[in-house]
Amino acid sequence: MIRTMIVDDDALVRLGLTDLLEGDPGIDVVAQAADGLQAIEQATAHRVDVALVDVRMPRMDGIIATARLRALSTPPKVITLTTFDLDEYVYDALAAGADGFLLKDTDPAEILRAVHLVAAGSAMLHPTAARRLIDRYHAASQPQVTAAQARLDRLTPRERDVLALLAQGNTNADIAIRLAMRESTVKAHVSRILTSLEVTNRVQAALLARDAGLTA
Repeated sequence: MIRTMIVDDDALVRLGLTDLLEGDPGIDVVAQAADGLQAIEQATAHRVDVALVDVRMPRMDGIIATARLRALSTPPKVITLTTFDLDEYVYDALAAGADGFLLKDTDPAEILRAVHLVAAGSAMLHPTAARRLIDRYHAASQPQVTAAQARLDRLTPRERDVLALLAQGNTNADIAIRLAMRESTVKAHVSRILTSLEVTNRVQAALLARDAGLTA
């Protein structure tokens, strides 16, 4: 059972998402919060596997909340929710450790799929919107480029191949097909890549790959 938390200042949004998630037999909504401060309190009081977090909220917004949630001793995965597909705050949330983002008008089936994918350790990003966000808001300084390239030097050639495809938004299954590998082998590679690069999720690995010039 995937234990979820919904964080949004709009009570109707919380109600709608709760009804949607509770309709999936593999998902349980264990907590709700109206802002980031409440989210931290709830995530501390309850074991949460996946938190769906709105970006714009009073008291503590979704960006700070994401960083705080990811810093907990047992951190939940975070899916950022937004009304806008080109919102600089979403990029900041991804950089803070979110495992993906969804537009609030995303098809309900895709929201459920996202929760399952993120809970299993994958990222859930709308590939086009994610790429546009990174292209628009992410610019690395020369020290960042140098540091990123030094981290990539820790990877084997095969791991760099996997990272390059991961950074393009490919799933483990996609990468397995492209590189003629078992999906389980790709998953193992991804795990080692995250450890070697000292990042917490696929999104941060993709950003690091971009800093290093591994992707265009």
